[in-house]
Amino acid sequence: MQMYVAGEWRGAEREEEVRNPFDGEVVGTVPVASAADAQAAIAAAVDGAAAMRGLSAWERNEILRRAAGLVEGSVEELARTIALEVGKPLAEARGEAGRIADLLRLSGTEGARLHGETVPVDASANGAGKLAFTLRQPCGTVVAITPFNYPALLVVHKVGPALAAGNAVVLKPARQTPLTALFLTRTLLEAGLPENALQCLTGPGAELGDVLCADPRVRKISFTGSTGVGEQITRVAGVKRLSLELGSNCPLIVLPDADLEQVAAATLTGGYVNAGQVCISVQRVLVAREVYADFVDVLTPLVEGLRTGHPLDDATGLGPVISEAEAERVERTIRAAVDGGATLLAGGEREGAVVSAAVVGDVDPAMELSRGELFGPAVALTPVSGIDEAIALANDSDYGLGAGLFTSSIEHALRFAREVDSGSIQINSSPLWRADLMPYGGLKGSGIGKEGPRYAVEEMTELKTIVFHDT
Repeated sequence: MQMYVAGEWRGAEREEEVRNPFDGEVVGTVPVASAADAQAAIAAAVDGAAAMRGLSAWERNEILRRAAGLVEGSVEELARTIALEVGKPLAEARGEAGRIADLLRLSGTEGARLHGETVPVDASANGAGKLAFTLRQPCGTVVAITPFNYPALLVVHKVGPALAAGNAVVLKPARQTPLTALFLTRTLLEAGLPENALQCLTGPGAELGDVLCADPRVRKISFTGSTGVGEQITRVAGVKRLSLELGSNCPLIVLPDADLEQVAAATLTGGYVNAGQVCISVQRVLVAREVYADFVDVLTPLVEGLRTGHPLDDATGLGPVISEAEAERVERTIRAAVDGGATLLAGGEREGAVVSAAVVGDVDPAMELSRGELFGPAVALTPVSGIDEAIALANDSDYGLGAGLFTSSIEHALRFAREVDSGSIQINSSPLWRADLMPYGGLKGSGIGKEGPRYAVEEMTELKTIVFHDT
């Protein structure tokens, strides 16, 4: 496949293969963009931004609605592309692909209803006789840098609102998963998007990231990825708007009055979907001591029942992580916890990039398995003495993206909601739950800014104030 830059599909001097992480099968070949390609993409996007700003909100909405219709007609092709380059089971890939059309429509709708407000300047001593109001206008050129784990959903969560708000986008998808981004780029162009309104560069972020983020023609950067890379972006970006959705190690609290079977089912989904490679994946389960042993008994056989296999096999319940190197890192983290006194209750074996679903019990909260971001198919169980200790441990983290609580006590639920420092709080569900229209983003080291079409459209625009004076 080719990348899309300056109104044309083009190759590059170098190419690289995209491989299925399960078995190493080559599923595509893409160009390796250069710094010159990145500069050309930004220059074209400046022209594209002018074209997008010239479109009415109705016209932009219609483009996104047409794109949604095209996606609906090719969900299975999109799902297979996702499954092959990420390695996630086809059923999960279909779930991701099935959300894209609605997300495009939501984005278009929010762009169409974007509005300012009147400002009562006559409430000030010098404001008599004056009329003031605000307008929102596009930022201009937006750089969108997306991760591998949800290569369709997280692309559209950035590109959809940016286009709906009247911007042009330079998209740099994850090096491991460019095929899905190229698929979506082609779809948006087929829907009638102006030729320079979207650029899609393929290649390594280490070579392209600084070029894209430091350029003063870029007015907005939207990034999803690691906290370390997010910090690097802040160092090179200069004066521009930033949305950074970064790391996490989400806690799930289980109180004595919780339904343990319900909690175990939520943990199975929340901890092992996409092989645990989700920012809001369940990583730490803090279980009341009174029910800890019972919870282990309910959860462990469910996890042991997860079958690994090829992503296109409908029987596969757990796919590989994105690379063998990442699998080795996950394996080391689990082993370090066990060597430090934790108990391996299930799984943890590695073959290539596949790590079997692991449950690790009696995890000390000071261990890396509890403190860092694992991004792999393992859940750490820690017994706690009650709600006070659970809240303290939930907050004892550099991150704050998602947290969940299972209880039948409204008092404990309200206290948890008020006291836990996290961007998303789920009561009687795992932190993994997300609706695409809700505000989504973290506190502390988990980032700045919000996604979700309504909130992202605001992040993709700038506010100005207009005042009419008496002549």
